[in-house]
Amino acid sequence: MDHNSSIGCTVSECRFHCKDDNYCTLEQIKVVKHSNRAEQVEHTDCGSFKVEG
Repeated sequence: MDHNSSIGCTVSECRFHCKDDNYCTLEQIKVVKHSNRAEQVEHTDCGSFKVEG
């Protein structure tokens, strides 16, 4: 499966994870935040995540 060298990813449970290495197969991802002001890495997530299956 071809990957996007610009998007590294170690979440192997994601449908878009490249199974050959630690990259994403999407052309772009959406990053979302969980608070009004993101001040820590825990306040953000990959909004493009879809569970494998």
